[in-house]
Amino acid sequence: MLDNELYGSRQSAYRKHFSTETALVRVQNDILRAVDQRSDVVLVLLDLSAAFDTVDHQILLRRLRDRYGVHGKALAWCTSYLCNRQQSVVIGDSVSATHFMNSLLVDGR
Repeated sequence: MLDNELYGSRQSAYRKHFSTETALVRVQNDILRAVDQRSDVVLVLLDLSAAFDTVDHQILLRRLRDRYGVHGKALAWCTSYLCNRQQSVVIGDSVSATHFMNSLLVDGR
């Protein structure tokens, strides 16, 4: 992520010297500043954890791009997250065979 400059300037998760607390303080500060300036505030929280496991990744990436206007680093991050993923199941000391997830690039765009 660092090597390919895929982190946004406000990305807090999974970065050295950043935390969930850092992100929450930043969001709270932005909301309070907007309220002080009498601006409208909308906070959208999206949990995509199930979406990555239950929908076709190519369709998901295409919709993010075409329907929701996700481009640039955000789309690159989602594509990177979904491409060449693999999983296995661990129960106690037993580990299943590795299974590669079906995720594809979106039309090279």
